Amino acid sequence: MVVSGQLYPRPDRPSSLTPDTAVISPQDPTLLIGSSLQATCSVHGDPQGPTAEGLYWTLNGRRLPPELSRMLNASTLALALANLNGSRQQSGDNLVCHAQDGSILAGSCLYVGLPPEKPFNISCWSKNMKDLTCRWTPGAHGETFLHTNYSLKYKLRWYGQDNTCEEYHTVGPHSCHIPKDLALFTPYEIWVEATNRLGSARSDVLTLDILDVVTTDPPPDVHVSRVGGLEDQLSVRWVSPPALKDFLFQAKYQIRYRVEDSVDWKVVDDVSNQTSCRLAGLKPGTVYFVQVRCNPFGIYGSKKAGIWSEWSHPTAASTPRSERPGPGGGACEPRGGEPSSGPVRRELKQLGCLKKHAFCSNLSFRLYDQWRAWMQKSHKTRNQVGRRDPW
Repeated sequence: MVVSGQLYPRPDRPSSLTPDTAVISPQDPTLLIGSSLQATCSVHGDPQGPTAEGLYWTLNGRRLPPELSRMLNASTLALALANLNGSRQQSGDNLVCHAQDGSILAGSCLYVGLPPEKPFNISCWSKNMKDLTCRWTPGAHGETFLHTNYSLKYKLRWYGQDNTCEEYHTVGPHSCHIPKDLALFTPYEIWVEATNRLGSARSDVLTLDILDVVTTDPPPDVHVSRVGGLEDQLSVRWVSPPALKDFLFQAKYQIRYRVEDSVDWKVVDDVSNQTSCRLAGLKPGTVYFVQVRCNPFGIYGSKKAGIWSEWSHPTAASTPRSERPGPGGGACEPRGGEPSSGPVRRELKQLGCLKKHAFCSNLSFRLYDQWRAWMQKSHKTRNQVGRRDPW
């Protein structure tokens, strides 16, 4: 095996051959994709040893065609490779010179690839203002066929020295995590440097304030329950993320839900800053999975939009069964009796609860619940009367 030009003897190699029996030139070259290579393997030492006449080449363990080689003299075999492809492995391709009996005389690594391109699309977020995680895209093509090192650098905008992030691959192959020692109320400059054997590239500088990129844990204690006997509604309640309870901030929430046998989620965007709401217009007798997420914004007066948290763990509940088919839609009715558009709002309008551009009061919403329950009971009673034996 040959790594970086060093010779590792094989068990079947004659003991008379030593690591300096032959030498390959150039040693461990780095070339651009599409380049050509002229290499030589020269043997020396014992006059009774191998000569160029019996030598041959292998690349990554495969024997190269003899027409690619020619003897320069009794001790030197030349090799010509044209239009080289990118290295098959980032540690370099193994080019090996063999004696006639197959034993290894010398080796070299070929590094064939591309210089790194300018990284871009840097995005960062802070979990509860305690850390900073960033990720980026590694250039237009990405693949360089060479080992490319990416370093995330950061510093305070107006003073301070450059710092290098140390915890890489935390949320993917091109990401880094800064766990502590971050300053608030002061902008940071952040950039990424990419380096390999063929060159280096540097991204544009991203300037941000930690307060503008805060995200948090998903809302805990999400509870989903029935609303009395109403077969097309579920009540959802949750708690604000506790990690932000000591900070001045606003929050908005999203809910998404799906039926048990589906992978398609429906998202409710109009939850605002409430910590409870109703899902209306659901299918009776159906199991629903519900999740909630939080967007903290306006922390300490920041004017930037917040970053959505992950979704909470799914919570399941089922709507009561009904003898009549229910509607297939869904809408959120926020806490405080503020129904949104949909079947609930239309039915409330029939009761005279709604005026143009106005919402029902808590009293009207409770009356609506009572009316719906009475309508369901009345419907079931009529069905039972209609099914009575006419005798």
